[in-house]
Amino acid sequence: MKIQAAESRIEQLCIEHGLKMTGQRRVIARVLSEADDHPDVEELYRRALVLDSRISVATVYRTVRLLEEKGILERRDFGGGRARYEATEHGRHHYHLIDVDNGRVIEFEDPEHENLMKKLADRLGFEFVSMRLELFGRKKQPVAKAPARVAGKKVAKVHKKGDVA
Repeated sequence: MKIQAAESRIEQLCIEHGLKMTGQRRVIARVLSEADDHPDVEELYRRALVLDSRISVATVYRTVRLLEEKGILERRDFGGGRARYEATEHGRHHYHLIDVDNGRVIEFEDPEHENLMKKLADRLGFEFVSMRLELFGRKKQPVAKAPARVAGKKVAKVHKKGDVA
């Protein structure tokens, strides 16, 4: 007797939305639920293929489009020419910082910023509904300390056990 694995979070949402759960949709839902990044369709396909060698990239594209239409997935554009996806999290507000050098996406929450945006919407005569914030940045490089100077002359810096620079 085969024991059914617990449903993934996205699989549960699919069932709640009345979607028929084929074996391949279950695989795609599982891959999406386990993702701790924001994969694009090609990456979803590679991960799903590990679990089910019969899955096609067309099936992944169709499934992602369906899940997006049903409001289960959200499409994100972080640059780089490919849409990336994450599960819709109603009620949880989070934002994204994208590293422009490697494409890594860092999620963060900022209640202070959100409160400011609510106040701004209110001041402009609107009820705050939602917002999206995507920051693009580059990791700061450590700043090298300049050698100390005394009256315009470079002071030797001792590294270890008497070695002088």
